[in-house]
Amino acid sequence: MTVTKTVEVTAIAKRRDQQWWVETISRRPLLYAWLVYAGFILLNNSIEANTVWLEHSRDPLNALDWWEPWLWEISSAIGTLVLAPLLFLSFDRQPLRFSQPLQQCLWHFVVSGLFCFGHVALMVVQRELVYGWLGQPYDFGPLLRELWYEYRKDVWGYLNLLVTYQLCAMVWRRVRGEASVLAATESASAVPDDVAQAEPAAKPLQHLLVKKLDKEFLLAVASIEYLEACGNYVNLHSDGRIYPLRSTLSQLIEQLGKQGFSRVHRSFAVNHTFVAELSYEPSGDGDIRLKSGVTVPLSRRYKDEFRAGLQPGR
Repeated sequence: MTVTKTVEVTAIAKRRDQQWWVETISRRPLLYAWLVYAGFILLNNSIEANTVWLEHSRDPLNALDWWEPWLWEISSAIGTLVLAPLLFLSFDRQPLRFSQPLQQCLWHFVVSGLFCFGHVALMVVQRELVYGWLGQPYDFGPLLRELWYEYRKDVWGYLNLLVTYQLCAMVWRRVRGEASVLAATESASAVPDDVAQAEPAAKPLQHLLVKKLDKEFLLAVASIEYLEACGNYVNLHSDGRIYPLRSTLSQLIEQLGKQGFSRVHRSFAVNHTFVAELSYEPSGDGDIRLKSGVTVPLSRRYKDEFRAGLQPGR
């Protein structure tokens, strides 16, 4: 019996260790995506700078200083990385899909053009500053020709980043698991119309379906500690794990409001069952500490509604 319990505890600990990195990345997915992209860009542009210098150094008449290729490539990398978070938000706003192809093409054409102009502007400013500091002139070249040259490179990089980001996002959703509302219409379609009309209104939402890799399981709504808006998704926090649900916080609260959930902030809602204590500031805002130790902000805009929801019978 003792051996069995020891094996079970070991298995649980192992599963928690495997989930640790998933939960860590889930809390700041854009930050980790940016860090990975930063590493790739800096490595790629460093190789490019070294290649340019080696090619020019073969020419006995070479007048290029060793630092110039590095300045060109590093300034380009910095400009790209400054704009990368905006690109990620754009990719989330307009993900690749089969519907509305013309609208998608127009969107990405405009965004790629803005990205190119922003990238070139940041890149040239950095180069002008460094060349000026060293007392040397910097010539970007004919504006239209150079913009077209840079746009050809930037649009290719944009498309590669777009496809890679969407593929990684799809794989990531499978790894961490994604929640969805069980479709009531599927079960209702098998019931005759006269019987369906005689039945009472649909019961409150009790479970959510979570798909993770090749498995599906149910997540009890009662086990969700709090909700957190995150772009086009709402993160469901339960037992230290995060399950994204494609919805808005307002839409989800409409479904869960009668089950003990209250919105307490523009980006947060909590399950009353897990509330441990409240604290307030002179401004009227405050904090909610949950039984798990997590602290959720309480906005004065939602304070009265939240306190009313705590009353018995609500």
